[in-house]
Amino acid sequence: MDKETFKLDLGDKTLTIKTTDWTAQAAGSCLVSYGETEVLATAVMSGKREGQDFFPLTVEYEERFYAAGKIYGSRFIKRESRPTDEAILTSRMIDRGIRPLFPKDFKNEVQVIITCLSWDGENDPDTLSMIAASFALSVSDIPWQGPLAALRIAKVGGNFVINPNYQQRKESDMDLTLSVIEKNHEILVNMIEMGAKEISEDEVLEAVRFAEPEFKKLVQFQKEIIAKIGKTKAEFHPAVELDIEKDIQDFLGDELEKAITNAKPGEKNLGAADTLKEELVTFIKEKYPKEGKEAQVLPFFEKETERIIIKNIIEKGQRPDGRSVYEIRSLAAEVGVLPRTHGSGVFHRGLTRVLSILTLGGPSDQQILEGMEVVGKKRFMHHYNFPPFSTGETAPMRGPKRREIGHGHLAEKALLPLLPDVEMFPYTIRIVSEALSSNGSTSMASVCAATLALMDAGVPIKEPVAGISIGLAKDETTGKYKVLTDIQGPEDHFGDMDFKVAGTKNGITAIQMDIKIDGINQEIMKEALSRAKDARFKILDIIKKAIAEPRENLSPFAPKISSFQINPAKIGEVVGPKGSVINKIIEQFNVSIDIEDSGLVFITGQDDNGVQGATNYIKGIVKEVTVGETYQGTVRKIMDFGAFVDFAPGQSGLVHISEFVPHQIKSVRDVVKEGETIPVKVVSVDELGRINLSAIKAGFKPNNFHGKK
Repeated sequence: MDKETFKLDLGDKTLTIKTTDWTAQAAGSCLVSYGETEVLATAVMSGKREGQDFFPLTVEYEERFYAAGKIYGSRFIKRESRPTDEAILTSRMIDRGIRPLFPKDFKNEVQVIITCLSWDGENDPDTLSMIAASFALSVSDIPWQGPLAALRIAKVGGNFVINPNYQQRKESDMDLTLSVIEKNHEILVNMIEMGAKEISEDEVLEAVRFAEPEFKKLVQFQKEIIAKIGKTKAEFHPAVELDIEKDIQDFLGDELEKAITNAKPGEKNLGAADTLKEELVTFIKEKYPKEGKEAQVLPFFEKETERIIIKNIIEKGQRPDGRSVYEIRSLAAEVGVLPRTHGSGVFHRGLTRVLSILTLGGPSDQQILEGMEVVGKKRFMHHYNFPPFSTGETAPMRGPKRREIGHGHLAEKALLPLLPDVEMFPYTIRIVSEALSSNGSTSMASVCAATLALMDAGVPIKEPVAGISIGLAKDETTGKYKVLTDIQGPEDHFGDMDFKVAGTKNGITAIQMDIKIDGINQEIMKEALSRAKDARFKILDIIKKAIAEPRENLSPFAPKISSFQINPAKIGEVVGPKGSVINKIIEQFNVSIDIEDSGLVFITGQDDNGVQGATNYIKGIVKEVTVGETYQGTVRKIMDFGAFVDFAPGQSGLVHISEFVPHQIKSVRDVVKEGETIPVKVVSVDELGRINLSAIKAGFKPNNFHGKK
């Protein structure tokens, strides 16, 4: 490919796309930069595997620490290995944008790899990577019906910002990422990822309208380059041969439509339709015993089932489980279901059941983050598990998959804005959501179950959060459609959209949308948001019936935490030489202690007395002593010239021999002994911080006076 450079003003910066001869053997590639962040995208296609009945697309976003000028890892491992959660989420987002634009019958293996080569600390590579993937696919010979445009939109100080930097995103009420295509001169949204601080549905639509001119500009920019340098698209064979399609149609007749139409309401599967599929496979195997033609049954059966389900919904308003298009399945909520956990809740929606368990920990339990973009600590974690028994199936269990990481992060994003500030609630919070039974949108059920667990644990969240998934049945030929509230099994699998919305009574906190058609217009989006709001309010009512407010007290099994501020200059006194002081406190009171550079101290333990004892000890160490204050102190060491008295934790001073009694004495031991408790008064603090005490002025009267007056 010839080296060429193309530039476009986008937002307040310039987007640059370069073609190079670096990746000479890839089907399509490009370098895309914005600011000084730059990514390399490649797209490669291989042949179709024999008997393959699905589209094997893999998308890999690769973080490279050299991009940020960092050397990764510990002393022993210095190379990137497993992708971070951030990299996995970016890969998923790119996949969700580009996947719907491949032809339905296309089954060749495609791999798209995006590598971040340079990161400037200001511009996020994720939307840049989506544009790069779009361009690499568009100029290649891989059958793909792009291009798509991707942008991030924030709202800072009441104004929308295109492709905000990291600081603007922190200040923003919303962090909205969209990918779109243009069809018949109309912008259609085909992927949404959003986190927000309880914003309204109208604000989401307003953000899309605001970005529309930039989207059009970006799509047109790519189209002009593709027309100039793009390759001719490769031909591919249809998934089902014409003679096999005729055999299948003859065998099925109208039996499939009857099976789907007559399926029992409330069933997870389509019952007789699944039986019919098995009979059809057997029929094709027997007719073509040596040719492996049965692999073509599934693509046709899936396509025909989808057509019938969508036709029934659009023409008759008939959903597979018998509900109306507006109806939510039966709802229920339980709290406090486990005896020893710090908080727990179960949320039911039809056959979907999710159990969430909450654990509270101290600051030392925070997750340490080390990524190319993110370095720091994470106080709130939501993890999602999807065991095979939840769908009545068996499968190997090999740790969290990308889908589980994505669903866990979506619920985390939905809940995060409602958590109390660390100053008010200094705990580390981990929630694990177990999908126990799955029949549609366990991710949104985990938002609801996690809310129950938070309230059951006594975490003072600002508002309960609920989530729902909205679907779509659309006839691409006629343009007719129906929006569906609360999609379940077959509608999720055969339907055209999964539009997940989570939020409170005050507004939206998270959106995630994937589609299987080209895209949706703003009319469909508006209806989906409205339906989600209605459903969200109904679910919130169910949650509040189970538990109206967060519990007043934490679980007795939860750790106890004390947090307070000290003067940062005093941190060294609390820690002591080589940690001697702090280690003594930890051992004495059986607690863990975390001190931030700002002077914020956290003391965590299982026992209230230990936490309070350690708190008092540290407060005593850092206490600013004032002349005139009186204390009860313990004589620690007697010298010829006086005695050192410990009068507060970590605080000691000198009582001169002349300050014990109003008369001259030969020895301090004439009036006190080591270990004795006596009253003392602060009389001065010198320029080095040394404290001078007086026993006389504190009213000390020795029990046994042996000296001479």
